[in-house]
Amino acid sequence: MDEENIRKRKESQNGSTSNNEDSQTKDKQPAKATVLQKDVGLLSGICLIVGTMIGSGIFISPKAVLLYSGAVGPCLLIWAACGVLATMGALCYAELGTMITKSGGEYSYLSEAFGSLVAYLYSWTTVMVLKPSSLAIITLSFAEYASTPFYPGCTPPVIVTKSLAAAAIFLIVMVNCLSVKLANYVQNVFTLAKLFIILIIVVAGMVMLAQEELKDPFRNLPLAIIIGIPLVSVCYVLVNVAYFTVLTPTELLLSPAVAVTFGDRVLYPLSWIVPLFVVFSTFGSANGSCFTAGRLAYVSGREGHMVKILSYISLKRYTPAPALIFNGILASIYIIPSDINTLINYFSFAQWGFYGLTALALIVMRYTRKELHRPVKVPIFMAGLMVLVSCYLVLAPIIDKPDLEYLYCTIFIVSGLFLYYPFVHRKVNWARKIMSK
Repeated sequence: MDEENIRKRKESQNGSTSNNEDSQTKDKQPAKATVLQKDVGLLSGICLIVGTMIGSGIFISPKAVLLYSGAVGPCLLIWAACGVLATMGALCYAELGTMITKSGGEYSYLSEAFGSLVAYLYSWTTVMVLKPSSLAIITLSFAEYASTPFYPGCTPPVIVTKSLAAAAIFLIVMVNCLSVKLANYVQNVFTLAKLFIILIIVVAGMVMLAQEELKDPFRNLPLAIIIGIPLVSVCYVLVNVAYFTVLTPTELLLSPAVAVTFGDRVLYPLSWIVPLFVVFSTFGSANGSCFTAGRLAYVSGREGHMVKILSYISLKRYTPAPALIFNGILASIYIIPSDINTLINYFSFAQWGFYGLTALALIVMRYTRKELHRPVKVPIFMAGLMVLVSCYLVLAPIIDKPDLEYLYCTIFIVSGLFLYYPFVHRKVNWARKIMSK
């Protein structure tokens, strides 16, 4: 009996020892570092590019291209040429993105090529105006389409569309703060939804015609760009072909929302599908805009170009929650004024200026940073062409219509220097205390 008791006691001790070892093994599993995790795969990267590029424009504004081109043929050529130009620009970004694998996009590229000052002016302009105002205008488009069915025959009240846009911003920011994977899932679903309605429009047009944050960035980033940008370009051209198959140029120019008119003509009694999927499209585009804007504000805070709190990451969710919330608050503020479209139009010349500087950064670093590894290397003439096109798009609207608003925008951008000198360059004690809060 004594031997049996001793044996049972040993087995019990061995069992507890084994359990302790198992628990210790579990405890010794590597913990994630408190940094942004690489949870964006190839599919999510493609959906982020496609979903952010395709918003409401292709469903609403093809008539603007037709109006200024004057005919169907030149209109389609312009869409195709813009697709080729976008692909060339994207390939330049592929080289920069695989060479400099930091978060922040253009901010990181400009910092490496031109130094802190140019990167700061970019982050100042983009974080404070361009990104949040872009999110605001996309969610306003979402709200307009979402509320229109409830007000047949009339325009929805402004308070309704703005309240709905604010609710959309809150929901999108919350999703992006909760989880990167959840934000990617939302992006993937809504991108597939918008590609579905584009497919419906294209197929319907062909039928009428017959009747008449990235994993493995060195691999996935260039693949996502090479697949995503041409996919968007082909979609845009084919959708326009479908429009012109069903609508005459005059009908297209008179239509307030081309896709809706197309749906009424071809898809009736299922024409309600078009505005529903435009709502999905704009929501997905807003989600992608929020995702990228949060990363830019996060990197700016990390580098000391914005207040430090923007560089904080949720310990539980591994998302840049303060940066996302800050962008959402600014977007909600930009919803309030009635002339946000004017704000976007006048600041777009600044955006093209930074696009040109980014392409120029590629050329500069070919000579100043030869030691950097370049998994993707594009012909340098592509970057040169992007610089020239960007210069034209910056100067052309100012020469054509030299409004004072362009001067105001320039003054706003330059005014960032008054904050840069004490807060970033000199880092005086009182400024350092403010930035570290």
